[in-house]
This record gives sequence, structure tokens and C-alpha cells, in this order.
Amino acid sequence: MNKKQIIPALLAALTLCCLIILPVMANSRSQSAPIIAQSPAPAPSPRLPNRSLPNVVILATGGTIAGTGATSTTTAGYQAAKLPVESLISAVPEMQNIANVTGEQVLQIASENMTNEGLLKIAKRVNELLAKPDVNGVVITHGTDTLEETAYFLNLVTKSTKPVVVVGAMRPATALSADGPLNLYNAVAIARSPEAVGKGVFVSLNDQISAAREVTKTNTTSLNTFQAHDMGYLGYVELGKPYFYRMPIRKHTVATPFEVSTLTALPQVDIIYGYGNNRPAMLNAAIADGAKGIVYAGVGDGSISVQLEESAIAASKKGIAIARSSRTGSGRVVRNGEEKDDENGFIVADNLTPQKARLLLMLGLTITNDPQKLQEMFYTY
Repeated sequence: MNKKQIIPALLAALTLCCLIILPVMANSRSQSAPIIAQSPAPAPSPRLPNRSLPNVVILATGGTIAGTGATSTTTAGYQAAKLPVESLISAVPEMQNIANVTGEQVLQIASENMTNEGLLKIAKRVNELLAKPDVNGVVITHGTDTLEETAYFLNLVTKSTKPVVVVGAMRPATALSADGPLNLYNAVAIARSPEAVGKGVFVSLNDQISAAREVTKTNTTSLNTFQAHDMGYLGYVELGKPYFYRMPIRKHTVATPFEVSTLTALPQVDIIYGYGNNRPAMLNAAIADGAKGIVYAGVGDGSISVQLEESAIAASKKGIAIARSSRTGSGRVVRNGEEKDDENGFIVADNLTPQKARLLLMLGLTITNDPQKLQEMFYTY
């Protein structure tokens, strides 16, 4: 074999060796590699509670604060109640600097879908948590549409002096300048504060602190939507600290007779809206549907039109509780002012909005259907 034949033969032999030996070596190396290289990274250890900090539990119910939009500029037409409570908490790690924060998902709804059953579920869980000695306060995240109703209901049925704060947002979590994270931080700051003890249930958005009985949503989209027209705010939150300027006067929480621990349902109470040319059809339909009470959102000082008055009086005489409120949004309804309340057995809602008057009347009817006793409740709570 000459030189020209030897070189190609050697090259062919080397190529064959490589094709046979290298895969064997690679397989051997992979089998002898340390097992730890193939194992997933260990999960991070859970954060241990700081015993020097108060313990606050967040109960999530959905709403805009847990909502997501298609883009960062979507502030209407978004999907509410999408993010779980864990996402809300992890988005505000600064809360762990002021309290040991844990969370539970109680409901996951847009708040216009809140039901009596939902109210009872939230209230029972709040009372269970506050009965624990190691829980210092509770925060409820909630959609703003019915936030004031849940807050006032809790103000009437919570059996603890520990702070309860209901909080929401006007912009979804995915929006530019979303207000939910700071609102939630402020709510935890209130719930962990000894200064908040004994003041009833709070509503807190936009750095403001309001009493649950007094505050209402006043604007469809503004961040400053929650106002207490008659009484004003209780205070403000500044740099993680609440500052209070006054106390709620009406009795609340442990000072009420309302007990929901054994309730599975609430009496049906419907709201009938007052307007020009209204007729008794809606009132009669509500009573035929089983209403035990009616809140009339009357014009002005709770006035009932002559077209409706006869049916309202007849319903009252049959034992249906009729409470006169006002659609104006502020001010007291004067007893025996626009109507002969004593003669007709009507109740006046004082300065409660129709939606809050409904809640108090429902709870009152779990105790009595005496109009005089129900009237006293409206002057007390």
C-alpha cells in the first residue's frame, strides 16, 4: 500500500472510532453525573412570623382590587375578581414590615353579585378569626359597588372590638397607577393599630378613613368616590400610620343585639324607588314575592306619592315593615314630617341611605316586627 492509500485509510479508521467511542463516553458520563445536578432547586423556606408584629388576616372577596384589564390603560371594561388573595399579598411585600399578614379567599365575585348568603359567610368568618387571641385585626378586600353595604352589615354584627377594615380599589391591578396596593397597605396599617380598637368597622380608600355607617360611594370612577357627606371622615392614613380625629357615636359591633352565628338566611327586604308618576305595581310585586319589609327611597324628605301611599299603608297594616328613606343621599328623614308615620305604622330611616336602611331592617326583623322597636333601632345603630 503506498502513501496515497495509507492516509485515507487512517482517516476512515479514526472517523469510525469516533462514531463508536464518543457516544459510549457521553452515556457513561451522564450516568456517573451527580444526582444533585438533575434535581430541581429547593423551594424557598416560608417566612416565619415576627413575634414583635401584630397579626392581620386578609379575607378576599374579589372586586376591582383583584381585577385585570386587557392593557395597562384599561380602567373600564376590565374583569373583576380574577386575582387570588396570594397575588394581592405578594404585590405589597411592604405589609410584612408592619404586620404578619396572611390571607384567605372567602368569595371571588364582582360585588354587584353579593348576596345575603355571602354577607353571612363573611360575617361568620370575621367573628371566628377575631375570637382568636393571636389575631389583632381583619381586612376584607371587596368590590366598591356594594362595599359600603358589607361594611355596615359587619358594623352591626361583628362581635369584637378589634379593628375590621373593608377596602377596595377603583382601578384594576393591571392599570397604570393602580390604587389597590396602597389602599391595601393602608388597610393593614389601620387593622394592626391599637388606636383603631373599639371604633367599629372602617372603610379605607384614597388615604381616608371612614366609619362604615356613614360612608357611601358617590362617583362612578373617581378615586375619591367614597364620601361621608353628613359627618366627614374619621381620619387619614399617612406613611403607614392612621390618624383619627373623631369617634363614631352610633352603637356598633359588640354593643348591638344582632347575632348571626346561627342564621342561615335573612328576612327579605326590598327597596322601592320614589319618582314622579310612580305607581304601586313594584311595591305590590315585592310583597307578593315574599318581602317582610320595604325600604322606600322617597323623594326629598322620604315623601310617598299619593299613587303609592294607599298600598304602603295597607302593607303596614298587614305587618309588612315600611321604612321611609331618601334618595337624596344625605340628610335625616323627619318622623311625622311628610307622612303620618305614627298613624300608619311607618319607620323612618334617620340618615341611612336606602341600601343601608335595608340591612338594618333585615337584621331588626330577625328580632322583632314591632314598628316602634324597629324605629328605636334606626335611632340607635
